Amino acid sequence: MSSLLVRGGTVVTMNTNRDVLRADVLIRDDRIAEIGSVSETAGRIIDATGRIVIPGLVQSHVHLCQTLFRNRADDLPLLDWLKRRIWPLEAAHHEDSLRLSAQLGLLELIRGGTTTIQDVGTVHHTDVIFEEIERSGLRAVGGKVMMDHPEDVPAGLRESLRESLDESLRLYERWNGAAGGRIGYALTPRFAVSCTEALLREVGQLSTRHQIPVHSHACENREEVEAVRQRFQKDNIQVFIDSGAADFHLCLAHCVWVGEREMDLLSERGIHVLHCPSANLKLGSGIAPIPELLQRGVSVSLGADGAPCNNNLDAFLEMRLAALIQKPRLGPAALPAEQAFEMATLGGARALRMGEAIGSIEVGKKADLAIVDVQQAHTLPGSASSIYGRLVYSARSADVTDTIVDGRVLMADRQILTLDEQECYRQLSPSLDALLKRAELP
Repeated sequence: MSSLLVRGGTVVTMNTNRDVLRADVLIRDDRIAEIGSVSETAGRIIDATGRIVIPGLVQSHVHLCQTLFRNRADDLPLLDWLKRRIWPLEAAHHEDSLRLSAQLGLLELIRGGTTTIQDVGTVHHTDVIFEEIERSGLRAVGGKVMMDHPEDVPAGLRESLRESLDESLRLYERWNGAAGGRIGYALTPRFAVSCTEALLREVGQLSTRHQIPVHSHACENREEVEAVRQRFQKDNIQVFIDSGAADFHLCLAHCVWVGEREMDLLSERGIHVLHCPSANLKLGSGIAPIPELLQRGVSVSLGADGAPCNNNLDAFLEMRLAALIQKPRLGPAALPAEQAFEMATLGGARALRMGEAIGSIEVGKKADLAIVDVQQAHTLPGSASSIYGRLVYSARSADVTDTIVDGRVLMADRQILTLDEQECYRQLSPSLDALLKRAELP
């Protein structure tokens, strides 16, 4: 049995009582074994004195396949961003460029204390993304993008309904429960605009029959909302409900343009909203009505979305923005720091059906932790009463020193141990040049 002792930190537990403790955390194998004053020795000790120990952050909506496109699709609205930049680039991916894109994203996530993600793949080569997730040590739910609509989809991404379903099921059988249960699978229709009604119905049936969660996008942009209404003669959320995709476990990213009835439907059907504030701002999509959703009991979590629409994969930035952007709308107390932090931990755990295993630091739960160095000019001074504000409003992803998943140290004293960071950087320029040439983009 392996053991790890995180000694002397300020532990933000996120347990039911929201205890904040000056304590040691003892880890045995992949579980938290003890929290308090630990006298026994351990195989490895991390000194967290003067630092904050937090539950590993959960990002419920990211696109690892897009990390290589960072800074290549700026200042465009959603549908132009997709059609003029992202879809041609995704269609041009080969296995090697997709692998590098996933590696680069995983490096950034580990550096920033994110321990669990829900990833949106692309249409082809999805095994490569799962392989890199497995190698990195991160916890993840992922899925192959499904796109079968005959219009407006590049030839390199277009697939038939049967091809989409068959490949999704193959990936589910191969990867769901892989890496000792660290990896899960979700059916991932991209969004209603790129899917036929028949595909969405099949997704709903597969989800219900095999108990596979569904992960998609909805109500991100006004133009997208109108396109869905024109095609389906109903609102976006109703499309997913009528297809059966909400019958088991549905996660929808964005939900910016939802009216009263759609917010009620999200609540009534237990649909999880994946809030991506940076991406919604950068694409000019708008500000999601998160406080209104939370008041209705909707489960809300956070994600950075993709590197080309953010342009970071920084959970600290998403927490900060999630709290700040509501204040001009509804007042300074509209979304407090503690609530933003909960969205990045327990909220993400709930969205990924992992609430019993991750999202808080409690005995018996998975040992997914991050350690934050708050002895910095931009985080000092601090006080026990402002711990959440210090994490959400002051701290940055670069303040994370150690990242632990399943009791395994992925980053120690800012050194990543599971991926070859320098080799990844060395390959970036030649891989990107070849990708841009294949996509015929400047």
